[in-house]
Amino acid sequence: MLRRIPLLAIGTVLVVAALSTGLSFLFFLVYLGVFVGLGSYVVTRLGLTDLEAGFAVAQVHGHVGDQLRATVTVRNAGRLPKLWLETYNPSNLPVPLPGRALSLGPRSQRTWNAKVPLTRRGHFRVDALQVRTGDPFGFFESVASVGHGVSVVVYPRVERLPHWRIPTANLEGSHASRERALQTTPLATSVRPYAPGDAFNRIHWKSTARHGEIQVKEFDLEQTADVWIFLDLDAAVQAGAGDRSTVEVAVRAAASIAEKALAENRAVAVTTNGHHPATLPPDRGPRQRHKIMQLLAAVEGDGPAPLAEALIVTLPRVRRGTTAVVVTASDEPEWVRPLATLRPRGLGCIVVQLDAPSFSVPAAPRGAPSDRPPASPDPEAEQAARAIRHRLAEFDLRTVVVRADDRLGEVLG
Repeated sequence: MLRRIPLLAIGTVLVVAALSTGLSFLFFLVYLGVFVGLGSYVVTRLGLTDLEAGFAVAQVHGHVGDQLRATVTVRNAGRLPKLWLETYNPSNLPVPLPGRALSLGPRSQRTWNAKVPLTRRGHFRVDALQVRTGDPFGFFESVASVGHGVSVVVYPRVERLPHWRIPTANLEGSHASRERALQTTPLATSVRPYAPGDAFNRIHWKSTARHGEIQVKEFDLEQTADVWIFLDLDAAVQAGAGDRSTVEVAVRAAASIAEKALAENRAVAVTTNGHHPATLPPDRGPRQRHKIMQLLAAVEGDGPAPLAEALIVTLPRVRRGTTAVVVTASDEPEWVRPLATLRPRGLGCIVVQLDAPSFSVPAAPRGAPSDRPPASPDPEAEQAARAIRHRLAEFDLRTVVVRADDRLGEVLG
C-alpha cells in the first residue's frame, strides 16, 4: 500500500492535467497507465490459479548439530505459465528455512529439499508454506498459505561418554533371588547341562571337557544402579553466554549422562530447579529418554531458588541403590551438606562441578597469537570455586570439574 500511494498521486495529477489541457499525449499516458494497472492486476490474480503446492518436514525433533530437512513441491496444473513465484516457510528457527524464487511452465512441477543446521536447543515453530506472486512492476501481489505448521523440538547435543562409569547397585538378597536372563549379559554365574534349543555360543568348553558332557553358561540380569540427575538452573550462579555458558554445558552434560545411563538399562530420574521446577520420576527405556530430552530442550538458567532447596526436598524420595548426579556451577557451600548424608543411606553421589570463573573469561579469538597472555578470572571467584571443591573432598564425594573449553567426552571419563 505504501508503494501505491505515490503511483495514485501521480495518476491523479496526470488525469487532472489531461482533462484540463486536453493534450493527446497526456491522454495517451492515462490510457497506458490504466492498461498497465489492469494488466498487472489480472496477471497477479491469475498467478496462483491452477497451482498446487505442499511441504513435508523429514523429522520434527533432532539434536543440536543435526540438519532439519524439508521437501517442497510446487506444481502448475494449468495451461498458462507461472512466470514468477516465491515460496518460503516463516519460522522462529535460529537459521530459517531458505525460500526460493522460481518460474513454472504449463503442466510442470518443481521439487527440492531445503536444509538448515540446528544450532540451538529449544522448541520452535515452522509455519505453513507461503506462496507469493505479483506483477513485473510490483504494483500488486497475491499470497496463499499451504498446509499446516509443525513444531520442531531441538534436543541438546549428546556427547559420547565411553569412559563414564556409575557403580552398580548394592542390592540386598541372596544369589538364589537373582533373576535369570534369557539373553547374554556380562554376569555369567553358573553352568548347567546342555538342553535342546540352547545357543552354541553359550557352551562353556572348559566345563564341557571337565564333565565329559556339554555344559552351557547361565546368565543373571545385570544389577545396575538407578541414576537421579540434579540439574542446577539457579540464575544467580550462571556465567558465560551462548554455547559457552554454564547453562548450555550443564544441560549438555545432563543429557549425555542420561543417554549413557539409559543405554546401560538404568532407570533415570531428573530434577531441575528452573523458573518452573520439574521432576521426572525414575524410569527406563526410549519413552523415558524422550521425556528427558523434551525437558532438557526447554529449560533455561532462570531459577529463583538455590540448589540446596531442591536437594533437601527431593533427596528423601531417592531410594536405596541409586546414584545421585549433581550438575552445578554453584560455589555456595550450603548444598554440600545434604549430599554428605547419602552414603549412610546406601546412596552414591557424583558431582559435576562447572568451573564458573573459567566461563566468565572471554574465549580467545581465532587466529590470535599463541604468545598472547590469557585473561585471568576473578581471584575471589577462583578462590570460592577451590573452596567448594575442597569441601566436597572432605566428605569424600566424587567430583568432576568441567571448565569452559573442556570436551565433555574426555573430562567426564
